[in-house]
Amino acid sequence: MSEKAVVKTKSGKIQGIYQNGIYMFMGVPYAAPPAGERRWLPPQPVKPWQGVRPALKFGPITPQNGIGTGVVPELAVEGIPDEDCLNLNIWSPGLDDAHRPVLVWIHGGAFNQGAGSQPLYTGDKLVRRGDVVVVTINYRLGLLGFLRLDEVTGGRIPATGNEGLLDQIAAITWVRDNIAGFGGDPDNITIFGESAGGISIGCLLSMPSARGLFHKAILQSGASMVTPLKESVLIAEKFLLIFGFNAGDVDALKALTVEQILSAEMKLRAEMARPWEKLRATVTQPIVDGKTLPAIPVEAVKQDSAGNVLVMAGSNQDEWGLIGMADRGLPELDEAGLAERCQRLIPAKRVPVLVEAYRAARVKRGEDASPPAIYRAIQTDSTFRMPAIKFVESQQRRHRSSYSYLFTWKSPAMGGILGACHTLEIGFVFGTYTQRFNGSGPAAELLAGNIQDAWTAFARTGNPSNKGISTWPEYGENRATMILGADCHVEEAPYDEERHVWDVILGSSG
Repeated sequence: MSEKAVVKTKSGKIQGIYQNGIYMFMGVPYAAPPAGERRWLPPQPVKPWQGVRPALKFGPITPQNGIGTGVVPELAVEGIPDEDCLNLNIWSPGLDDAHRPVLVWIHGGAFNQGAGSQPLYTGDKLVRRGDVVVVTINYRLGLLGFLRLDEVTGGRIPATGNEGLLDQIAAITWVRDNIAGFGGDPDNITIFGESAGGISIGCLLSMPSARGLFHKAILQSGASMVTPLKESVLIAEKFLLIFGFNAGDVDALKALTVEQILSAEMKLRAEMARPWEKLRATVTQPIVDGKTLPAIPVEAVKQDSAGNVLVMAGSNQDEWGLIGMADRGLPELDEAGLAERCQRLIPAKRVPVLVEAYRAARVKRGEDASPPAIYRAIQTDSTFRMPAIKFVESQQRRHRSSYSYLFTWKSPAMGGILGACHTLEIGFVFGTYTQRFNGSGPAAELLAGNIQDAWTAFARTGNPSNKGISTWPEYGENRATMILGADCHVEEAPYDEERHVWDVILGSSG
């Protein structure tokens, strides 16, 4: 049994569906199509329409190559790609004046893959359990959303390289301006996202144009990974070389097809790959340009760029268990190879200190201390855990409530070798977990309920404490961290030997 529902937005009326107690509106445009003359430019307002526009099915997804999902088919992206991709999806328990908390999901996918319409992000279970409104969004990806063309075109295509982030801001602005009609509270918006979505949120916390649009932020396995301006210009120059264009060939650039742009992206990913990679995961990510994104997010937040936004951030214990599957040389990595790789992360003279600290900590805990295991742990912490901790610490030091978590539930897939890997927590957040990848049974069901209750409690009150996990304390001086696993509990300063060595190294290296 289903019935249709109509809501009036600032652009016109839209018609959704009501099914199993939930209202759904899909493929709702929040900005004009970024195609033709609008390609590589900031998002523009959507053109208002007359009558009632159907929002009964998901809209087009952003054109993309993807990074492969063979190990985790649950991450597969389906849909029709089109440059007219700036749309969002809404799930709500009621079209009333209940002023429910609003959660806006920013998907991950290395800034070159993903969509708000992926089955993994279906919002009905989270909405039903938490009595909240959930919104998922699309934004431009890859070379369509993160290619800086300002310098190479002499300003004739003034692309900052952060158009994908500007899309996100446009989507959140749309939510603020329209969500009251869907039973949501525009004065209580929480943005949450994973991987590239978490990194996006780190950037949004640093961007002047995003200030005041949202009130809370949940960063899952991503916080601060950006491209310096100089490197972004180099990537643009390489992009021109692929086609034999000269700097300033604006007409030729504008005439490129989407297929040509996607093909060029794959060539860049192959050309810029490191020796042990077949393809670089991405050549496109947010750019610190000094204007739209003024500074490296983790540094900007230290200077109070996040204002009064309440922050919850965390990572998965074995993030690199999944990411490292694409690393052909990792299983045979030896001590020399470990040292060489670590020199890409920190100054060479600091590498022995880092490696030995990890080795000692792992031996003490009875864990695998082989070079591959140490490298996976170092990459997990360097890329995900340490930036998340820095975000939480920065807000806490400014007396804003901040919360930290560490997700430790292990995937049963592939005989358990993935561990508590990258993306594993998403299925528990949305209640869309699968037996193959996430596991099942009473323990999995309990964990999913605990996580959903924590996320929605944080969205509602700014405090993730709830009946299932009891009190979740602020991070504070004792580094209180919620362990999300088979037994949810609070630990003070977990894995602190590793955290401490990063503080020492980064402090010593200036």
